[in-house]
Amino acid sequence: MTGSTPAPFTADDYRARMDRAARAAADAGLAGLLVAPGPDLVWLTGYAPPAATERLTLLVLAPGRAPVLVVPTLEAPDAAKAAGAPALSLRDWTDGKDPYAATAALLDVDGRFGISDNAWAMHLLGLQRALPGTTYASLTQALPMLRAVKDEAELELMAAAGAAADATFEEIRKVPFTGRRESEVGADLADLLRRFGHSQVDFTIVASGPNGANPHHEVGDRVIDRGDMVVLDFGGLKDGYGSDTSRTVHVGEPTDEERRVHDLVREAQEAGFRAVRPGAACQDVDRAARTVIEAAGYGEYFIHRTGHGIGVTTHEPPYMIEGELQPLVPGMCFSVEPGVYLPGRFGVRIEDIVTVTSDGGRRLNDTDREMVIVD
Repeated sequence: MTGSTPAPFTADDYRARMDRAARAAADAGLAGLLVAPGPDLVWLTGYAPPAATERLTLLVLAPGRAPVLVVPTLEAPDAAKAAGAPALSLRDWTDGKDPYAATAALLDVDGRFGISDNAWAMHLLGLQRALPGTTYASLTQALPMLRAVKDEAELELMAAAGAAADATFEEIRKVPFTGRRESEVGADLADLLRRFGHSQVDFTIVASGPNGANPHHEVGDRVIDRGDMVVLDFGGLKDGYGSDTSRTVHVGEPTDEERRVHDLVREAQEAGFRAVRPGAACQDVDRAARTVIEAAGYGEYFIHRTGHGIGVTTHEPPYMIEGELQPLVPGMCFSVEPGVYLPGRFGVRIEDIVTVTSDGGRRLNDTDREMVIVD
């Protein structure tokens, strides 16, 4: 796959994200945000520490204050090279000094802060010892929509990742399935994702025959045979943004029942997509897809939510599930992936990534949703 290299995000882009995050914290009644190494830190600053470390690294965002990145002295040169570094101040600390005291000086002594879900417990406990009057809430709990609404540049990257996943499916449907292990087809999927520009492969589910009834089977040593239904679900990161698509293929001609179940899932997936529009609740997407499957008598075999958000990680808020009242907003990206799983027999799942537009939704995957026959 060819295509122009995407323009990198600038310091101004990261400054705008940090400003937006600080305002969102204030609106949520928080004194600020504490962001540990991980997807949130990369999204806000462009900085990913060179390796997992026990040394404290923490971005401190507070309304009305300049962003500060607390970082170990030996890693400060790398942090200073990050694209977002010109939009923040670095406060380094050396081994033998107390990083929690250095961080505490930046925090309100009795404030409530949002903190990254993946922050180390030892760091949170260290902050609580330094400032016993502070309290904390996970970012997913406090600001679940922080990264949910993508701007135009992000949507272009999401679309490119989706196109790369589509190109992967178009190639995988040409390879032999009969007589090969699931793990071999999974390796083909991973190679193709990388060929089409993915720097990271997060999953390659190849679930044949009865294994298809397990939604997260991934790959195994089962040899694929003629007559098998095969669920393919694969994705990862391309230029920092996620892909995730599922198609269910059949080795040789399907039975009438297999074709009927596949058609049912396709109709449910279409109903879920048609429910996407600004102002609709996330649960409306789940209800639309689930209603189709329940009406056909297969409701007990649809055993997971209809979708999940996607962006700089392949799973993130919002979630398309009953009880989620979060309204859809233009720029949100998420999967629509109903399925039917018949224990001991086969499963079917069809999945596209969808983004909310001003008047509905747009698919970021567009490969064939009809039954695909493979050899």
